[in-house]
Amino acid sequence: MMAKTVRTQRVNATRELILTTAERLFAERGVHEVSNRQISEAAGQGNNTAVGYHFGTKLDLIRAIMQRHSEPIEERRRELLAGIDGSPDVRDWVTCLVRSTTDYLGSLDSPTWLARFSAQLMTDPSLREVIVEQSLTSPTMRQVLDGLNGCLAELPLPVRIERGDMARNLIVQMMAEYERALADGTPTARASWQEMATGLIDGIVGLWTAPVTR
Repeated sequence: MMAKTVRTQRVNATRELILTTAERLFAERGVHEVSNRQISEAAGQGNNTAVGYHFGTKLDLIRAIMQRHSEPIEERRRELLAGIDGSPDVRDWVTCLVRSTTDYLGSLDSPTWLARFSAQLMTDPSLREVIVEQSLTSPTMRQVLDGLNGCLAELPLPVRIERGDMARNLIVQMMAEYERALADGTPTARASWQEMATGLIDGIVGLWTAPVTR
C-alpha cells in the first residue's frame, strides 16, 4: 500500500510538472511551435514520450491545462454572481466576466502563464474552440452571458454578437499583455491585477454601451 501511494504521488507530481512546463512553453512560443518531445525534455523527463503517456494527444494536454485552472476561476465567478443577484447594470455582469480571471491570476505566484497561453489559443481557429467549449460547459459563464444579454436586449442581435467578439478578444489580449509586462518587469499603467481589471471593465462597459450607427 505504501509503495502504491508513493508511486501515485510521483505520477501526480510528474503530471503537474508537465502541465506547468507545457503551459509556459505554449505561452512563450505558441502551441504549434512546441512538440511533446520538447515539453518532456524541458520538464526533465528522461522518457521523451512522457507527455503522450500521461496526457495522450497535444489537444488532450491543452484541455488538461485549461481544466487545471477552470475550477478556481469558476468558484470566484460563483462568488461574484452571488453578489449581484439579477442586476440590470451592465457593469456588474462585466465585472463577473473579468474579475473571475484577474482575481485568480492575482492570487498566483509571478510569473503566471495562463493569460498568454489563452491568447495563443485564440490565434488559432481550431484551438479557439477549446476556450469556447469550456465557456459553454461552465454554468456560471452561461449565467453571466444570460445576464449580460438581458441588460443589452435593446441592441440588435448582430451588434450584440459583434461586440461580444470584440469584448472577448479585448479581455484575452489585454490580460496577456499585462501578464507579459509583469513577467518582463516592464512598467504597467496599472499597479496590480485588481487595478488592471478596473480599467478593463471600464473599457468593455463603454464598448457594450456605445451608440449604434444606423
